[in-house]
Amino acid sequence: MLPRLVAFTTLCFISCLSFAEESKPEDKPHCEAPLSQPREESVVTSHTVTIDGKEISYTAKAGTLLFKDDAGKPKAELFYVSYSKDKPEEGRPVAFCFNGGPGSCSVWLHLGLLGPKKVLLDSSGVPVKPFALQDNAYSLLDMSDLVFIDPISTGYSKTLCGEDPKKYYGYEEDIQSVGEFIRLYLTKENRWTSPKFVIGESYGTTRAVGLSSYLYNNKLISIDGIILISSVLNFQTLSLENGPFSIPSNDLPFYLSLPSYTATAAYYKLLPQEMMNSVKDTLKEVEEFVLHDYAEALLQGNALSPDKRNAIIAKLCQYTGLSSELIDRLNLRIDTPSFTKEILRKQGKVVGRFDTTYAGISANKALPCAETDPCMDAITTAFTATINNYLRQNLGWKEEEEYQILANVFPWKFGSAMNQYLDVSVDLATLLSQSPSTQVFLASGIYDLATPYFATDYTLSHLPLDPRLQSHVTHKLYPSGHMMYLHQPSLIKLKQDMASFIQATTSPAGKKPLSAENKQK
Repeated sequence: MLPRLVAFTTLCFISCLSFAEESKPEDKPHCEAPLSQPREESVVTSHTVTIDGKEISYTAKAGTLLFKDDAGKPKAELFYVSYSKDKPEEGRPVAFCFNGGPGSCSVWLHLGLLGPKKVLLDSSGVPVKPFALQDNAYSLLDMSDLVFIDPISTGYSKTLCGEDPKKYYGYEEDIQSVGEFIRLYLTKENRWTSPKFVIGESYGTTRAVGLSSYLYNNKLISIDGIILISSVLNFQTLSLENGPFSIPSNDLPFYLSLPSYTATAAYYKLLPQEMMNSVKDTLKEVEEFVLHDYAEALLQGNALSPDKRNAIIAKLCQYTGLSSELIDRLNLRIDTPSFTKEILRKQGKVVGRFDTTYAGISANKALPCAETDPCMDAITTAFTATINNYLRQNLGWKEEEEYQILANVFPWKFGSAMNQYLDVSVDLATLLSQSPSTQVFLASGIYDLATPYFATDYTLSHLPLDPRLQSHVTHKLYPSGHMMYLHQPSLIKLKQDMASFIQATTSPAGKKPLSAENKQK
């Protein structure tokens, strides 16, 4: 069970708060890739896919690019898969895509949302056995060429002999290596003048913002559009759960998660009927409760009067379907592991953290917290099997080493955020001020407890952004979880929204530069 839990916590942000740690010197230089000759190679294949009723011919390329030091010595090789439309129209964009973790390869966006092939799922979002891929009629390839990047130690990306991979296990180090990959790709593929997009999911959204800022300020590369799927820009808004990094004084995650708890309770029909008649209206009511009564109550701490405390408990019971005894015991602060365990405890089930619409059997009913995530249990082996088969059989990349789906890259260094919460929202606001033509699109699922949608709302409402740039940021919600593309209706709507975003961002008529009038104000 331990390796499975390590992989799960890796993808769930094992620690949202960075603490200084001493690294122990190794007796021998670490060598992830004991190769006699560093390789930079690729395999090219031709394919077709039908998207929106139109057949598209495209070229797929699986390959590696070398990451070198200032002296030109190769230090690492980064694996990627790219898709380029044959006979492209002038000004065709290119999008650089990756997942998060830290420690995740790009398989989720690759075979779940963006690529020309996707994992075959049933109507409930569970992979069909035997595991297989199908043409992705909702791929973004009709709008943009796609490049899927595996950061160092994930996928087939690795350091070369004598180079310690732990040197790259950090926010800034990761951004620099991925940024250098993008510079190399633009150069080798002659894409410097193409409109450029960055698409990240989960921790990949943190990387996407930091990367876009790094490219602009350090490589003079301007990103036209940033697409953030299930975003986390301010780590203080995330639940730190129970454990060594738990910070009782940080109340933000508790009340920012409440609307998603309510959405979950409504999904399982645990709310009063009148509240389930219009879930949208109910969520608005809960959001107002969070911003006023609930936030005020948690702010008071032990100074909260017994009457007000009981009133808050009653409201939390009404909004979550949990017992008053449990909420009282949790001191009004419902953490995610407790919620996912308790919400269906009477049925002997736990719900997913990534997507609470996935429910599984509780393996140990005595535990106070969920011991696994039914959502990840349902999909991980399918994505692992299909990417391994696809790379070898369809794309011709003959590699016998393990394709690392979820790598252990901890301790992860948070750079200047050491001993505090990582927050890239200021970097985003600064970038938009520096590059006013850059546009941002964010997508959130209401059943996502890993990166709750209201936490993203909170972060966006606190962006130090000039009012004239507010329209450059768009946030949309979907009736799904962290990986909203597992839900077919959400996948269809998300594709439509991303396509509209790219079209508006790249179209001269759709760009939103500051007007001459606003520039003078």
